[in-house]
Amino acid sequence: MGISTFLAFIFGLFLLYVIGMILVIPIKIIWKLIINGVIGGILLLLFNLIGKGLGLFIAINPITALIAGFLGIPGVILLLILQKFL
Repeated sequence: MGISTFLAFIFGLFLLYVIGMILVIPIKIIWKLIINGVIGGILLLLFNLIGKGLGLFIAINPITALIAGFLGIPGVILLLILQKFL
């Protein structure tokens, strides 16, 4: 086994690592969006159930669902603030 074979092996391992990282990072982002979406949707439903007795209600439509889905808890808080001022 010569030095060129050894260097090719090291380069192959490096490429495998880089390809693995390229594939893992988008999966982490997708999982984060899914978790934020589920938490945001549950918070919207809970807020509407609890807030109905207090006279507070956030209409669930595609825009509010996207905001709560992408931002999660801060998105629901943002929707509350926007509803209060607008």
